[in-house]
Amino acid sequence: MIKIAVLGYGTVGSGVVEVIEKNKDMVNKKSGEELEVKYILDLLDFPDDPYGDRVVHDFGLILADDDVKIVCETMGGVGKAYEFTRAALSAGKSVCTSNKELVAAHGPELLALAKEHNCNYLFEASVGGGIPIIRPLNYSLTAERIEAITGILNGTTNYILSKMEYEGADYDDVLKAAQDKGYAERNPEADVEGHDACRKIAILSSLMTGKNVDCRKIYTEGITKVEPRDFEYAKQMGMSIKLLAISKDAEGKTLAMVSPFLIDGDHPLHMVNGVFNAVFVRGNMLGDSMYYGRGAGKLPTASAVVSDVIDCARHIGKVIMCFWDSEEAELLSIDQSQRRFFFRVKTEGEDKARTLFGEGIQEVRLPGVTKECGFITPVMTEAAFADSYGKLDGMTVGGRLRLEA
Repeated sequence: MIKIAVLGYGTVGSGVVEVIEKNKDMVNKKSGEELEVKYILDLLDFPDDPYGDRVVHDFGLILADDDVKIVCETMGGVGKAYEFTRAALSAGKSVCTSNKELVAAHGPELLALAKEHNCNYLFEASVGGGIPIIRPLNYSLTAERIEAITGILNGTTNYILSKMEYEGADYDDVLKAAQDKGYAERNPEADVEGHDACRKIAILSSLMTGKNVDCRKIYTEGITKVEPRDFEYAKQMGMSIKLLAISKDAEGKTLAMVSPFLIDGDHPLHMVNGVFNAVFVRGNMLGDSMYYGRGAGKLPTASAVVSDVIDCARHIGKVIMCFWDSEEAELLSIDQSQRRFFFRVKTEGEDKARTLFGEGIQEVRLPGVTKECGFITPVMTEAAFADSYGKLDGMTVGGRLRLEA
């Protein structure tokens, strides 16, 4: 029998215990071992909980118990979670986590520590919640050279943008509704400013390149400047607006970024709506593949953690290979990246916009709207666009949006 400890008994931690207990027969069969949650570490007591008798408050009990072979870290953050993860791995206990912040910040260090002590550090739930993406990258696509990963990696922002698109709602109103439904935190900054998606694409970029991609160096832009009028133009062009996290091979460097993008109606991510997430992967041999599902939530995320628990149980005393070195990947400057852009100008700025962006510029007009129009630029670098767009000072309306091919 393999004993398990769960660190943190919040939404995900309680879900992990629930999945293991409710699916016990299947989990044990697929593990090849009988699994049992022996400890639940939390600051609080849960006297009315069916598993409340397993709650402890001292991590030292878990660390000293040789019967505990697998630890599920669902605490979040990089403080105690980092301290406890390091201690568990150093003691030869495998760790499974949903903690994207910790994985993004210390992934290569913790993987190296696990290898040193002949155990495993697994983090399937850290990127797509219940969507399997880490395991496909590590196992199923190992014969591929991954050329690009494009993802809708945050359910909160996708829900907000979907409501704005299909109901014509204002950003502030939709955010409040999302908070009331529990889709958004009271302080939504990590979601709406793109930080959550940034950490996730940093993890995927690191697995794609085999080198460390520092999330602090990734260009990140949220959705707070997207306006309802932008969706009217998107509909006119047969497009949609999505917060995309992108990682691409760019002539030996890696382009990694998070930003709202206009995407064509035939793009595979176009119809990913609501709280659903998806990851679109391009390999040099397989071509395109996509992984879709609920990217967050108690049981979907817990299910992914337990899948890692099963993997660890199957490999007690063996290291599961993960190619993510501490060497820093070379990132392409956002200024050098190339694409098309969409922007809006007042009527008096139309001629100047055509002059600044040249013959390749495309005009977009909305029926009945006479005080402004939209333009799509030819392919150009971010630096060149910023220079020309800056010369329209006082004539623009709203912000600008990038186009994803």
